[in-house]
Amino acid sequence: MKKSKIVEEAIVIFWLFIIGSFLGHLFEIIVVFFQKGHFEKRQGLFYGPLIPVYGIGIIVYYIILNNINTKNKWKIFLITMILGGLTEYVCSFVQEKVFGTISWDYSYLTFNFNGRTSLLHSTYWGIAGVLYVSLIDSYIQKLKTKINKKELQIITLLFAIFIIFDIIISCIATYRQTERKNNIAPKNQIDILLDTYYTDEFIDGIFTNKKDRR
Repeated sequence: MKKSKIVEEAIVIFWLFIIGSFLGHLFEIIVVFFQKGHFEKRQGLFYGPLIPVYGIGIIVYYIILNNINTKNKWKIFLITMILGGLTEYVCSFVQEKVFGTISWDYSYLTFNFNGRTSLLHSTYWGIAGVLYVSLIDSYIQKLKTKINKKELQIITLLFAIFIIFDIIISCIATYRQTERKNNIAPKNQIDILLDTYYTDEFIDGIFTNKKDRR
């Protein structure tokens, strides 16, 4: 693959991650509002209204659907239903194994899979897949025609640096919180800084739906 093609795909995938993560954030806020009757903060990263599991999901859609030659909406629904359910399951599994926490638990639903995903939520992923093909895919094609513009590449690079920092600090601070809960003392200056600036109160105020796996 040519270098220019790699850069093009990287830019597309990055913006898909941002779009998916932001739409997921909006979706979660709306769902929680109807469930609880009030707005509640739902974020997957410290800085910015983003929930990465949705961003990862839309990237999976992009990669797989690009290699499947079908316009049949029912096939797309079934394919993305499975892909979305698997993505949700894997993200939940990784979160629990790395941080000892979960951000969703569907054990109360019929046809759930270890509480990590369910038939109902996989159906939502399938609907999202059809909407992706119907509404978002055309914008991706337009984006590809503008990728060679220097301004877009610079904006993408700067934004990517910020998002990478956001992901790294969110992960290491949350991991350090898990260590604190296990009474593990700070091992170096970085741990001390994390304990000082990323306290349990701060983290729990951002990740309002995060809880320990029981």
